[in-house]
Amino acid sequence: MKILIVEDEFNLADVVASRLRKEKYSVDIALDGEEGLDNALTNIYDLIILDVMLPKLNGFEVLKEIKRNKIEAKVIMLTAKSQIEDKLNGFEEGANDYITKPFHIEEVVARVNVWLRSDNPHIEKDYIEAGDIRLNKKTSNLLCITTNESIDIICKEYLLLEFLMQNQNQIVSKEKIYEKVWGFDNESESNNLEAYISFVRKKIKAIGSKANIKALRGLGYKLEV
Repeated sequence: MKILIVEDEFNLADVVASRLRKEKYSVDIALDGEEGLDNALTNIYDLIILDVMLPKLNGFEVLKEIKRNKIEAKVIMLTAKSQIEDKLNGFEEGANDYITKPFHIEEVVARVNVWLRSDNPHIEKDYIEAGDIRLNKKTSNLLCITTNESIDIICKEYLLLEFLMQNQNQIVSKEKIYEKVWGFDNESESNNLEAYISFVRKKIKAIGSKANIKALRGLGYKLEV
């Protein structure tokens, strides 16, 4: 699942992003309100962590535009302000939650997990299943339930397979895969999508699974289970 952090303090944003990546989330960072809004309007994120005190556009302005454009992502406001009026303002504009600085990093992780779990049944478990394959979210281990064979799958391979499993038996375009797995970073690496698809296919085959990633010319890919 994909998260956007809009925070002008880069060191803070980087710490939060690094911790969330350990939870197997894909995370992008925006350092001002305008950049954050541009990213949010792509509608590729499941959750947005949004600071209030931002350059160019403040968090409330960004939130208002997010809701006006019917962006579906959950929004957690992040700010040094603790006044009840600010919190009420955020909730009235459509924020889902509010965390006040200074905070403990594990509180952020817990809040993120709670909000994403409420909409995604896969988050309730430590694994996601599709057909006869099971992907463990904590260990990055891919298991074939039928053969009981397993193999480790890491980094972009993990994110790619997770996204395909979440959309099993559905056609997913290359553009959507780029957005969900690579985001706005590392364009040269994302151009190797076919290579990553090949790596994942080989690992699925190696454990004896019947699952198959099918390429559909001009449309994208589909995980058939």
